[in-house]
Amino acid sequence: MWAVAQPVLAQTPKDTVFADGTARLYRFRGTGRAASPRQLPVLLVPSLINRWYVLDLRPGSSLAEALVASGLDVFCLDWGEPEAEDRYITWEDVVDRLARVGRQVLRISGAKRYGLLGYCIGGTLSAIHAALHQDEVAALINLAGPFDFTQIGKLGRMTDPRWFDGDAIAGAGNMSAAQMQQGFQSLRPTATLSKHVAMADRAHDPIAREALVALDTWASDNIPFPAAAYATWIREFYQQNLLVQGEHHVHGRRVDLAAIHSPLLTVVTARDEICPPEAALGLDRVVSSADKRTVVVPGGHVGAVVGKTARTHLYPEIGRWLAERLHGLED
Repeated sequence: MWAVAQPVLAQTPKDTVFADGTARLYRFRGTGRAASPRQLPVLLVPSLINRWYVLDLRPGSSLAEALVASGLDVFCLDWGEPEAEDRYITWEDVVDRLARVGRQVLRISGAKRYGLLGYCIGGTLSAIHAALHQDEVAALINLAGPFDFTQIGKLGRMTDPRWFDGDAIAGAGNMSAAQMQQGFQSLRPTATLSKHVAMADRAHDPIAREALVALDTWASDNIPFPAAAYATWIREFYQQNLLVQGEHHVHGRRVDLAAIHSPLLTVVTARDEICPPEAALGLDRVVSSADKRTVVVPGGHVGAVVGKTARTHLYPEIGRWLAERLHGLED
């Protein structure tokens, strides 16, 4: 109908500083570590099932870019794309991978602690890591990550154990990107139509068209969920809600979210159907942090993170909060 140039994504300069299987750890280039040598680094943890670059989508719509510009030393975990043989990667393997990446952030930066920001499933994993390794985490941000799965909404009804068997699905191999894409689309059956209407409305605005194409490119670029980890995610989180009950275990060790006492910022999005606000706020109700803050941003699960208001409100808010809690903390 009209020609739209494919935008260049993930443009913030970075270096790959560590590899773990298909996963990579990036360190963004910037002034943070030179300008503020006593400032602790921050590690960004994206969702396990989406490409990491939603946190660095395009200039002006990039949390990573904004944090680097604010003077922070920013690392980001790229989970990589599971292969067919990775169907046996367990949930504990995923938690262990995050722990190894965290140790690399400490080794490379020379810091004793770091800030941790997790988005979506990355938020859930980040809090699990913080509970198990509280001595490493100086500050924690949950960016639309679910915790109280009794409040998860439509996805909870879709995965009700009366008609949904995650173990049976995992028995066939990794949960494919196409399968998950269909699941998310069922939350908003008219989303595809709305996308085309939005594109038509912005047909004469090249900047708006580029933004839509960039977001659509990322949204269509899902990755598989390792089968064994997926089965645990569905059973112990969506169906049994073990984490906030203090009954989730990793290698036999109970994950006690009350062990988290570092400052906590929870960001919820007002129209989030993937992680409704009350699902995210389940973390706030169980941690021991004295310094807790909640920020509500307009938009949905993804749009709130890369949309127009993100650059004017969300990014500066996160940058200020991290700078206040990470600066001058090292001996």
